This record gives sequence, structure tokens and C-alpha cells, in this order.
Amino acid sequence: MSGKLIDDCFRPAQERMLHSEAIALLRDRVSPIAPVERVPLERSLGRVIARSVSAPHPVPAHTNSAVDGFAFAYGSYDRSSGATLEISARAAAGHTIMEPPAGTAVRIFTGAAMPSSLDTVAMQEDCEWVETPAGHPPKVRIPGGLKPGANVRQSGEDVRAGEVLFSPGHVIRPQDLAALASIGLSEVDCFARLRLAIVSTGDELIRPGSAELIPGQVYDANAPMLSGLAALAGCEAEDLGIWPDDANEVKTRLARAAEKYDVVLTSGGASLGDEDHMSAALAALGSRYFWQLAIKPGRPMMFGQIGRSIVIGLPGNPVAVFVCFLIYVWPLLRRLSGAPWPEPRRWPMKAAFEFPNRKVGRREFWRGMLVQTPEGLAVDKFARDGSGLITGLRVADGLIDIPEDVAKVKRGDVVAFLPFSEFGIASL
Repeated sequence: MSGKLIDDCFRPAQERMLHSEAIALLRDRVSPIAPVERVPLERSLGRVIARSVSAPHPVPAHTNSAVDGFAFAYGSYDRSSGATLEISARAAAGHTIMEPPAGTAVRIFTGAAMPSSLDTVAMQEDCEWVETPAGHPPKVRIPGGLKPGANVRQSGEDVRAGEVLFSPGHVIRPQDLAALASIGLSEVDCFARLRLAIVSTGDELIRPGSAELIPGQVYDANAPMLSGLAALAGCEAEDLGIWPDDANEVKTRLARAAEKYDVVLTSGGASLGDEDHMSAALAALGSRYFWQLAIKPGRPMMFGQIGRSIVIGLPGNPVAVFVCFLIYVWPLLRRLSGAPWPEPRRWPMKAAFEFPNRKVGRREFWRGMLVQTPEGLAVDKFARDGSGLITGLRVADGLIDIPEDVAKVKRGDVVAFLPFSEFGIASL
């Protein structure tokens, strides 16, 4: 592990926090903890750049033709009437040629280096070959109307030598791989992926495929969902299974996990109930803070530290787990991984639904589906709000973010829509 958070990093400012206060606290107190490692380019997708990357040479490295055609010096050309020029050479990509005689043209192909004495290229489909007597060099008729430098890509046109392409904290995308390769890099310095443990708690849970349900049991839906979400957040996640409702066993396992992982992420048991042994174990081993958030779904969350390991306790219901992960844990993990705090963008969308009587004072995140209406694209609300209804997550395209002071939503009102794509979750 590398880096260290302040010991009371997650100490809440008050018993019940507004959403904006929770985000502000995390943004202010969380800093990167991941060490730096050199990563081969082909394995760097999604990684966070740790050191600035500058271009050692210009891109393109040489001035070249953007089309197949004929290169010539604009000084030998009449823009109004064009020119008929002798073809003195042939230039192909990856090959160099001698400087051509003055007043001649060169047959050139896309990507071929321009001879230094030539500065303009006419596209081959706009030109005409001119018949010449046997034994004489071929000629080409270049039409008028071309501007100086037409169809030529200048050296450094894309990237200047010494230009900074990426600064620390940038998350590498597929198009960035092309940019890194274009300056000749085969490796890049990145922050190491956070090592994250996923823990499910509760004697009522069993893993899918392990046995048939008996009354009182439920299949653990949170662990596979959190594994997928953690991967999208750039973490190396390991599922530590279901921990029993046994105080000594939980304490022993939590201590062992804190020695190995940067982050321990639990679902269920994020409260002060008699069977919530995770919270008691965290308090005994390190520091524990309960967050009562003025949000729905969610509200109870647990944060703490054991040495350098961060422990996050999420609610037990899948919808609350999903929403709390996206809103609070996803940006937290990104920041710990070396990226700047990512603030997901909200889209202003017209509501295709009505919600006449809403309890104010808390932030709500409703599951929303994009729909086409006669007035254009709008967002509809999943009809039911239960925190255990996974169907709402499955059919939704994102979350509708409703501020604390909104008492009602009328059809056609503009609401803030937070698409799942902001978190790397692909749309159907």
C-alpha cells in the first residue's frame, strides 16, 4: 500500500448529512493511496496515469500527403489556369526519395513524406494524365483552383514536440491508446489498481447454485453486482464470500482482510443492530463512523479505517447498494486510485411522469428510463420505489436526481438525469 489518509478522514460533520455535504467531505479529505507502476500499453486501458506524458517528437513526425495524387511546388503553378508538369518521381509511404528537379511533380500516395521542395498535393481524381511521345517522361495536368498547402499534413499538425498529452489522474480510454502509441510509447506510468475485498454478511444469505432456498433464506445478489461495479471503477476485486453472524469470526476475518486489501467493501450490517457484528468489529480494530444520509434509497452507511485499509459498509438491499455505490463509493475509489474526484454529469431532461406529493428534506435517486415522446427524448420513472426491486435497476438507463426541496414533479418539468454511462455502464 502507498499513501495514507488522515485518521479521522470519514468522521461526519453531523449526525445526518445532506448529499452535498457528504460529497464535499469526501472530496476534501480523500487523497490517492495507490503506488505507481509501469504498465505495458496493451494492458493500460482504464488505468489512471501517474506521471505527465509529453510528446518526444512531433506527430506527424514528417510532413506528408493526405491523399493519393501529385505533389508539386506552388510556385510552379497558376491558380487560375492550373499547370501541366512533368512527373519526375514516385513517393510511397515508408520510403524516401531524392529531391525532384525544380518545376516537376511527384506521383505521391497517402502518408508518403513530402519532399522539402514541394508544398501542395492535387488529388489524383482531379488530375489528367497527358500523353507524351515514347521515351519522354510522363506528364500530368493539374487543374486550377487549389490553395497553397492543399492536401498536405504538416509535421506537428496533430501534436507538437514537447506538448503534454496527459496529466496525472487521466483515465486511459481506447482513443488515448492511439495517442500514446503515436508518440512511440510502449509503456506508461500508472497508479496501481486498488485491491478491494467484497464481503457479504448475514446468515440468511446463500450463494446462487449452492443449495435450494429454505424459508428465510435469500440468494446473495449484492456480491456479483459489486464485483462488476468495482471492476468498472478500476479496482482488482476479490470476493471473500459470505461471513456468518458470529462476532469473533467476523472480527478475525476483518483483521485479516485489512492487512491485505486497500479497501474492504461490505453489504448488509451497516447499522447498530444486535446482529450487525461488522460494525462492532470495525470499532474494535480501528475507527468507525456511521453516516446517516438524508437520501433515498440508502441512508445508513458505515465508513472506517483499520491501519491503512479503508472499510465501507453499504446497506443490504440491492437497489440501495447500487445507488450508494454509484453516488459515493465509485468516485471515492476513483480518487483513491489517483484520478481527480469525478463528478458525474447530469442531463436536463423533461419528465414523462408525475409525482404529486413528495416528502421534502432528503435527496432521492429514482430509477429512470429514457423514452421517446412527441416532444422529443424524455425520462420516465420506474413505477415502484422498493429498495429490493432489482427489476428497476435492470430496466433503467440511469437515475433521476431529485433535490431535497422539490415537493412535486409535473409531467414536462425538467429534471436532472444521471445516465449509467457516466459510470462506464453500457446502455442496452
